[in-house]
Amino acid sequence: MQEIDLLLQGFVNLANDPMALVLAVMGVTLGIIIGVLPGLTATMGVAILLPFTFGMDPVSGILMISGVFFGGIYGGSITAILLKIPGTPAAAATAMDGYALTQKGQAGIALGTATISSCIGGTISIFMLIFLAPLLAGVALEFSAAETFALAVFGLSIITSVSGESLIKGLIAGFVGLLLSTVGLDPMAGFPRYTGGFTELFNVPFIPVMIGLFAASEAFKSLGQEQTRHEIKVVIGRIIPPWSVFRGLILTILRSSGLGVIVGIIPGAGADIASFVAYNEAKRFSKNPENFGKGELKAVAACESGANSCTGGDLLPMMTLGIPGDAVTAVMLGALTMQGLQPGPLLFKDHAPLVFTLFAGMLFCYLALLVVGLNSLRLMSKVLEMPRSVLSPLILALCVVGAYAINNSMFDVGIMLAVGIVGFFMQRWDYPPSPVVLALIMGPMAESSFRRALSLSNGSYDFLYTRPITAGLLLVALVTLLLPVLRRRKAAVPADPLSPQASAAQ
Repeated sequence: MQEIDLLLQGFVNLANDPMALVLAVMGVTLGIIIGVLPGLTATMGVAILLPFTFGMDPVSGILMISGVFFGGIYGGSITAILLKIPGTPAAAATAMDGYALTQKGQAGIALGTATISSCIGGTISIFMLIFLAPLLAGVALEFSAAETFALAVFGLSIITSVSGESLIKGLIAGFVGLLLSTVGLDPMAGFPRYTGGFTELFNVPFIPVMIGLFAASEAFKSLGQEQTRHEIKVVIGRIIPPWSVFRGLILTILRSSGLGVIVGIIPGAGADIASFVAYNEAKRFSKNPENFGKGELKAVAACESGANSCTGGDLLPMMTLGIPGDAVTAVMLGALTMQGLQPGPLLFKDHAPLVFTLFAGMLFCYLALLVVGLNSLRLMSKVLEMPRSVLSPLILALCVVGAYAINNSMFDVGIMLAVGIVGFFMQRWDYPPSPVVLALIMGPMAESSFRRALSLSNGSYDFLYTRPITAGLLLVALVTLLLPVLRRRKAAVPADPLSPQASAAQ
């Protein structure tokens, strides 16, 4: 195949450019550090790095930016697993089971699984980008406002899967998140809603809310507990999971990687949505769905492979059609243009050797992520050995820095602290925070897409059932919403006293 020959030539070109490889490793390392720090997202890292690539050759500049992108998506999982602090929005789903595994003394296996799953998911997405670009780009073109609305509804239906023990409390938390997502500028008319006159609320401060719900609330909870004389020491132990364990994760990783690529090619969707979708599907296919939320390794593998496979999906419409899939690829679109490369169908025709050299470099970035990630986990896990009296204030300080760094605004810090207090009481009363975050992600996307679709159809609702992709996604959302309810109702039905099982129990 021509693609294979071009890819092999790309590896040869890359081997003759050691500086590009060094910059790629630097980009991955910097991305992991950015991902670990709460509030610093991959988008911010790529945007900050962009001016420094002006004088570089195209391969070195794009690979360094790609390294920051890939490392930033993965890095958020480290603090999510160790401290229940999602470094990035994509790691919010990972925090649910990752932190539970740390509490069980399996932090090393959870971190190793997250690293390997991230590498596999990202590598698969790059191969999909190489070989299936024209086909998947055609699918992406079928997504208009109606299909994007249906995708958002499907995302919202996942609330039933991340609600924990109480479905009612999960739905209440999701409803609160939807209400919060309406704060800001109206997506169609542009007038402010529920802002109380604060211009800072024109856009919902999503990152401060997420930091408050997951990180600050955990710090407040820790500060409120009695300090013991001997702190519990978490042993990292083995990092790479044994083959007997990893073998059971392979199917989950492959399925989640495919989902991540599909979500990534849809403009407006990103790694955060992909991780929640992958989590839901892993739970749906699991033989023990009741273990999810309590420390299930498959959940970590699904979230990280789904989130990182979204990277290649995001790049696909940007490189083949010139349509950025999210904020990061929008910045990368500017980087390509700055280097004299115009993304679109002609990019593969006019600059095929350069493009496949970039693809080879992206595969190298994920190899570097695997090596750097696995070798840095023990160093990063040292934070767990700090006494709680030191660790809790340090977490709060990181929360303040992360919330302030986004917009250089103390208003965001105030929101983070207020939400942290609310999150503290949510923990005490067993209300899950994940549905709030999920609704904040999906709510604006669902509202704006629905209103655009309604406008395009002249006020008619027929787009809900006349467009096959829209109808199919809405049907899947309905099944996803009702399936956990039916399972819980079935589990609550008392057994027939005359049945053999009941007689044996007696």
